[in-house]
Amino acid sequence: MTELNPKQEKLKKQVTSPFKFGLFLLTQLPMGLVAGMRLRELDQNKCVTSVPFKWLTKNPFKSIYFAVQSMAAELSTATPCLLAIEGHKPSIAFIIVDLKATFGKKATDRVYFTCEDGAKAFEAVEKAIATGESQTATFKTVGKMKDGTIVSEFEFTWSFKQRSK
Repeated sequence: MTELNPKQEKLKKQVTSPFKFGLFLLTQLPMGLVAGMRLRELDQNKCVTSVPFKWLTKNPFKSIYFAVQSMAAELSTATPCLLAIEGHKPSIAFIIVDLKATFGKKATDRVYFTCEDGAKAFEAVEKAIATGESQTATFKTVGKMKDGTIVSEFEFTWSFKQRSK
């Protein structure tokens, strides 16, 4: 497992603090705050996020709207990417280049998105630095309700590139 640099450790502490994460959502992703998104767990390999089933997140079919699920799913893959790019000079840019999703069951309770591909972000960043070329990595995240029912699965492909000096 890759050791975190001091800036990565600081970022991890900030985003895993409920108060500081709430401030981040307020200033950078206000719809996430309105929807009630939470960051539950984060390390170099795994990230867990959640989104509640409530009046603001539901659709006419009495389940969590697909776009709300997508937002929480993306967060579970983006946060390990943010951690991996932190502290590099010149900095690393990253952006989604592809998305695939399947919805198997109605999401009628809080959904927890688990991405266990965090190591891919660190590998892609290191390769982008070593080669000077953009690198892509695909991250899978699975959305489950607390009873274990899988409601959705997403694959986000992120592209990483070191910025010019």
